[in-house]
Amino acid sequence: MSTNVDYPLHQVRAVFDDDTITVYQAYCPEIAIPAIAANRFVPPFGLHRMSWIKPSFLWMMYRSGWATKPGQEHVLAITMTRKGFEEALSLAVLSHFDENHYDSQQSWKALLKDSPVRIQWDPERTITGAPLPYRSLQIGLSGHILANYVDEWTVQIEDITDFIQTLHPKVESDPSLLPQEHPYPLPQVISARIGANG
Repeated sequence: MSTNVDYPLHQVRAVFDDDTITVYQAYCPEIAIPAIAANRFVPPFGLHRMSWIKPSFLWMMYRSGWATKPGQEHVLAITMTRKGFEEALSLAVLSHFDENHYDSQQSWKALLKDSPVRIQWDPERTITGAPLPYRSLQIGLSGHILANYVDEWTVQIEDITDFIQTLHPKVESDPSLLPQEHPYPLPQVISARIGANG
């Protein structure tokens, strides 16, 4: 992934192939280690709260402090099906009201209440954590969609913490070491739903 490119403001960028896409999450050892061993999320991971997935490696590094923040010591790369990823996005509602996207605050609140998926567009980050002028996607999963993510859509869970710790001292001088993310080809109906423009 290049950090010197002017991307569209709202664009999904990720590592993906014909069938799967990589998203990232960070957890404490108590959640991460059983998930790694089982290759799926198992207790004490819970389905009772919203769980956020992130396609952007650098945003995950910013959020987790390169796997150093308490409770985020293990960064996981989750390979999930593109079918599931797109199904989740097809039900998503923006987490903040946008007058250009919704008819009224009332209609947006009704959609937000009923939807199991929330979308946030946060500033993408550089290697050092500085904000960039374009956005990165975060997806909050809850209810039956979170259950589908755990039970049906997750293909592989990989602990990339050691990779991150090796990468961090080198990557500022050699950004080519970063995972190579590319614009994700969303169906037009999903792009319109989540406010993507690239």
